[in-house]
Amino acid sequence: MENWSVDQVCNWLRQRNLGELVPKFREEEVSGAALLALNDRMVQQLVKKIGHQAVLMDLIHKYQQQKSGLESLTYSCETASPKLPEVISGKNLKSFFARYKTLQWTSSYALPDFPYDVKCLLAEKKCPDHSMRIRIIEFLQADMTKYLQGSLYPNSQQYNIVVNALLQAYPFLDEDGNGFLLWKRALKDRFKYVRRPIEDDEQVLRNKCKFGHRRGQTRKSSFAENKPDDVQVQAEEEPVHLEGSAMDVHIKWLKQEYMKTQRNWKEVDNRMNVTIEIRRKMISDKAPLKDILRLFPFLRCPYQLFREFQLLTHTDIYKKTVEILEIYSENILSLYVVRNNPINIMLQENLKRHTEEDILKYMKMTAACLLLPDVFGDDSSLFAAVNEEVKVLTPVLEVKNPFNMNSCEFALYVEREELAQLDDCTMALAALVAAFHVFNIPRPKRIHRTLNFLESLVFEVRSPAPLPTQVKSRLEVPEHPSI
Repeated sequence: MENWSVDQVCNWLRQRNLGELVPKFREEEVSGAALLALNDRMVQQLVKKIGHQAVLMDLIHKYQQQKSGLESLTYSCETASPKLPEVISGKNLKSFFARYKTLQWTSSYALPDFPYDVKCLLAEKKCPDHSMRIRIIEFLQADMTKYLQGSLYPNSQQYNIVVNALLQAYPFLDEDGNGFLLWKRALKDRFKYVRRPIEDDEQVLRNKCKFGHRRGQTRKSSFAENKPDDVQVQAEEEPVHLEGSAMDVHIKWLKQEYMKTQRNWKEVDNRMNVTIEIRRKMISDKAPLKDILRLFPFLRCPYQLFREFQLLTHTDIYKKTVEILEIYSENILSLYVVRNNPINIMLQENLKRHTEEDILKYMKMTAACLLLPDVFGDDSSLFAAVNEEVKVLTPVLEVKNPFNMNSCEFALYVEREELAQLDDCTMALAALVAAFHVFNIPRPKRIHRTLNFLESLVFEVRSPAPLPTQVKSRLEVPEHPSI
């Protein structure tokens, strides 16, 4: 940065969403060296808005801290082992420092200092209303952007860290045990809302180009950016399954709310409760899935899919799935039947690249999830399409780069159409099991044993479905948890 020209400094400002400062920086000829030499008084003269002043000073301070930290790290590495620079030279050096930076971010994150009225509400342990939730989310989003040095693309692990920090500090925000998914979804929506109008940020444009037209979908407008094609219908396309004007009002509100970025999730829950009878009737009458999703697009959201499952079965499918994978993953990976499986081989190669315990655990749970059909001798293509195209009509997972922490993708497909994007293997497995129940879809015989095993654990059957004989001879199955 010390050797940057004025143009490079201006580009750096745009990438950090500080494009408004570019004309003034050009006028004052602020180069990289001048930028690092700015003090508080100079920043106040250059920048009018207090918010921009704080962000700019924080970025400069973070850069100087990072530079000194990396210099000391490099020095200690060089003195500790003369061979290390050869190992982490070139491209490896870049990834090494990037990983160091990520670990530094996660280990140092602390919740922001909320405004006085928010702090008073939280101190009284009162659940916030919709407007107060939005304020909390706005502060979390701004704080994350500061930690990420202006980036508007946190990864899933960083979302998890922030939401976990919030719920650990204020446990009463975890309403009905679903708070984690609710707050995480709201935080993601906030980042989408902030990114949407940006047209001059290189990273945003690159990611819009990468993800904005996925799987052949075209964007109708910036307002409809995240709205699936089958939700964009005219008034005359209403199906005939409505029961009175009151039901019309609820369904119309749900469709309109789904188009928004900032959603009132509490009201969504209430209206989904009110409309469950008509929804279940449509499903039992074998109405086309597109008609169901057109009327109730929130079934595309994993949280609402899990909630629908809970309304039907009184079971928290996500919580149960976490427990199943945590208990069985190590045992599944130790089986002889999966030793030479391509998924297991891919896992072993990726385990060598990481040492962090939480990343290793995540990778093993992902592999165990994907290997389940092979353990039971079922058809794995009916369970998950790993790095390939979905070819079946029944619910199935699409998984891309399962062991790459930066580019892994999970999605649920039904009738060869993407129903929902998912954060990780646990959510993906829960969504797959839930989809069969929520949409009343018969289970294919060639995946029956795998699903039967999972459901017996989810529903806490007294005698859960047994593992195959060849598995039992090599694996003592732990007793499933009783909650």
